Amino acid sequence: MKKILVLHTGGTIAMHEDANGDVEQGAQNPLNDIHLDLPEVELTTENIFNLPSEHITPENMLALYNRLKNAEQDFDGVVITHGTDTLEETSYFLDNTLSLSIPIVMTGAMRSSNEIGSDGLYNYQSALRVALDEQSRGRGVLVVLNDEIHAARFVTKTHATNVATFASPISGAMGMVNKRKILFFYDLPAKRTYPINAVDERIPVMKAYAGMDGRILTLLADSGIDGIVIEALGAGNLGEDAARGVLKLLAADIPVVIVSRSFKGIAEPVYDYLGGGVQLEKAGAIFATAVNGQKARLKLLIGLENHLKTNDINEFLHEF
Repeated sequence: MKKILVLHTGGTIAMHEDANGDVEQGAQNPLNDIHLDLPEVELTTENIFNLPSEHITPENMLALYNRLKNAEQDFDGVVITHGTDTLEETSYFLDNTLSLSIPIVMTGAMRSSNEIGSDGLYNYQSALRVALDEQSRGRGVLVVLNDEIHAARFVTKTHATNVATFASPISGAMGMVNKRKILFFYDLPAKRTYPINAVDERIPVMKAYAGMDGRILTLLADSGIDGIVIEALGAGNLGEDAARGVLKLLAADIPVVIVSRSFKGIAEPVYDYLGGGVQLEKAGAIFATAVNGQKARLKLLIGLENHLKTNDINEFLHEF
């Protein structure tokens, strides 16, 4: 009989709709009272948090990491229920810090427990099925909602309210949950993970825009931040004034990570002029491959907390 650890953290999947149609948090998680007809499985359930996902912080992610880092000794898989707004960040944090071969599956819901068309119970059952499947081993952290399986390294929330919100724009879904079986479409290359003991680094994320004022970057250079992620234009470009601000950040030995603000594609140095990706990279900016700003922030945090040297941080952020 397989043993699965279930960690509930809160979110819409643990909430309910009140008489006015507003979704609110309750003292009890409705999933605690659910009995699912899954053969030959022993569930150990813990309510580690009961938080809206907007309230989840890196400190909470670290608590999850600490609970799970030795989970392989006692369990055959893990399911984590989580609010959807920051689910991709928690999954990515765990994917880059945990070194486990057992399935780690995250899920959530877009509709609360008593709304018409509630998706929480179905997603929870699907996540358990994926965690029980031998094919799920060694794939890193997986995100399962709406009959799809996504890799934490690529998945993102794409719609504010639709149940079909999670997608992997670069890679596509990794697999499907069908009535009778779990299907996986592809494997991903192995990547390094780093253990973590603290999450003290201060790393803001900024989105670039036409006419971006470089003075705000200059102010940040003097504010004591430990790094910054900039969601740059196109393949990783900035206006002239913003580029001058980046140069001041780099002169202050503050790591600057460049990602693309575009929904699809990756950041890479292409243009060779002030603000172009080529000159930004030559100046010392790090181009992160295939991740959005919120994920690049967590990866930089993990690298800095592990005291990686510049070249190692560069390689870490270049990995898929």
